[in-house]
Amino acid sequence: MSHSFPAVRMEVVRVFIAGSLAFFVFSVLGEEMTGLSPCDFPAIYNFGDSNSDTGGISAAFYPAGQPSGETFFHNPTGRASNGRLMIDFIAKRLRLPYLSAYLNSIGTNFKHGANFATGGSTIRRLNESFFANGPRNTLHRRNLPRPEDFSKALYTIDIGQNDIAAGFRTMSNEQFEAVIPEIIDQLAAAVQNLYQQGARTFWIHNTGPIGCLPVTLHYYHKPMSGILDEHGCVIAQNDVAKEFNRQLKSGVIKLREQLPDAALTYVDVFAAKYNLISNPKKHGFVDVRNICCGYHEDYNHVWCGNKGRINGSEIYAGSCEDPSMYISWDGVHYTEAANHWFANQIIDVVLEPLESFYLKSLHERTSSTTTIQNSGASKNSLEVFY
Repeated sequence: MSHSFPAVRMEVVRVFIAGSLAFFVFSVLGEEMTGLSPCDFPAIYNFGDSNSDTGGISAAFYPAGQPSGETFFHNPTGRASNGRLMIDFIAKRLRLPYLSAYLNSIGTNFKHGANFATGGSTIRRLNESFFANGPRNTLHRRNLPRPEDFSKALYTIDIGQNDIAAGFRTMSNEQFEAVIPEIIDQLAAAVQNLYQQGARTFWIHNTGPIGCLPVTLHYYHKPMSGILDEHGCVIAQNDVAKEFNRQLKSGVIKLREQLPDAALTYVDVFAAKYNLISNPKKHGFVDVRNICCGYHEDYNHVWCGNKGRINGSEIYAGSCEDPSMYISWDGVHYTEAANHWFANQIIDVVLEPLESFYLKSLHERTSSTTTIQNSGASKNSLEVFY
């Protein structure tokens, strides 16, 4: 997608988080669930931004172009990466097909879920946002999910990064921190809406270390002491992300009290991402400042897959020779290799306690909190409420 923003240049398209449920019937038209373990979900419904968009923004506004998708799909699929995203690896681990974007409804099969993530989505409505209704095409009933399976599906929510990015553009850090409670309340209201319609199992991802995005770091050539941390990330921006995550975690705890029959999992994506960013060479990657696709030098930016003129010469911002060595795909989003690494840090750690949750009878459940330490990521602890 085309980018033209300064600093933390995030897309700012406003999408819902639960409003679009009105026209779509959820869950999965599938096989009998007998004999399956508690975490054999028949479907996944994902809500988020470009970190998990599998083609929504591309279908609704402008088709994705080369070189996105070159590594795995070998053609553009609307993902902001050279290949798969974390949500793709979650679906694969759960033995489900990759999710189709609900906005890309022509010839699409929604039997195993749908992806409502759209690049640029925010939780809180922004004055600079825009959103248009997606295509409304008639779908064959055989491609729609069964309403009675709605409660058996997994609901993943990965959103908030664009809210923070918009805050950096339009207000001081202190002003933005003052509106975080409102943002969390809106997210909680969306979860409650899903719960009222039958959803029971939620993975709620926190936001990543936005101060480590390479497109941001390119604006800090010779920073003053105290601006960057020991790994080269912008301290103030990551502090805002941490405060957002702290309040999000508190919101999840409160939701657990309000929704007694729900399994709410707070997934610490920040820790997983920061662990890789802080130790790239240890895990076989180049430094996080290196961007695989795009031209970003001396305040000149030509975004991935675009052409531009730098010092009188035309530049095509193509991809690097080996994306598997890079953490950052385009300066804002991650490569398939990085997404795979992140997914490996969180999936099994989340599934184990979730299975335990479902193996308990309804009468045995308590409002306890468990912190699971992931041995694969030294700072990655995932809070699971059951």
